[in-house]
Amino acid sequence: MRSPSAPVVSPPPPARPPLAGLTTAGGVAALLAVLSGVLTVLVVMEWGPLFSFDRWVAEELHRRAVADPDVTWVNRVLTDWVWDPWTMRLLTAVAVIALWLRRERLLALWTTGTAALGAAVSQGAKAAVGRERPQWPDPVDSAHFAAFPSGHAMTAAVTCGLLLWLVRRHGADGWLWRTAVVVASVSVAGAGLTRLWLGVHWSADVWGGWLLGGCLVAFSVAVYGRVTLSRKP
Repeated sequence: MRSPSAPVVSPPPPARPPLAGLTTAGGVAALLAVLSGVLTVLVVMEWGPLFSFDRWVAEELHRRAVADPDVTWVNRVLTDWVWDPWTMRLLTAVAVIALWLRRERLLALWTTGTAALGAAVSQGAKAAVGRERPQWPDPVDSAHFAAFPSGHAMTAAVTCGLLLWLVRRHGADGWLWRTAVVVASVSVAGAGLTRLWLGVHWSADVWGGWLLGGCLVAFSVAVYGRVTLSRKP
């Protein structure tokens, strides 16, 4: 009598090479660095088409902001409290404390350093480029220092990028990961768009903040992966 054949067990899928993720992060960082570099050069050169587009967007949004004070008030609350850079830094601090309590000291310090570097790059770029903010006879909000890049946009990009990286590293998937991506995406977009609605930034300032922030996070992720690989026996 023939014995029943044993069930066929499919071999497990090959593990993803550790360097694959690092290569992806490094490639994203390089791409965003090129894009942000090109945009910065165009802003410094005061390239006509870009500045004309900036002016058109600013005038259209300012007209709507003046005509709809209720929406403008909501935008001020969002920019001053929900997506304010200090709110973003507080979220980063909470994540760093959680990492420290979990004894993930290197990751905590790395996250802190990346956030601090983002603030330094933002302020340094503002001082170096020195672009003036939009000026209105009937402003709906005010802001100080130079315009490019948008500090709100860049801080949100750095903070949300870091937090997404951290939750992914700690196993978030399924609905939790999708929710985190949606919340982060809305926050990054909202942090920049509220500044445009309130007439305190040009559109290129917001693009610059997004690009520089994304570049910094991708670069930090790539370098951290290299460092941790080199520390393994």
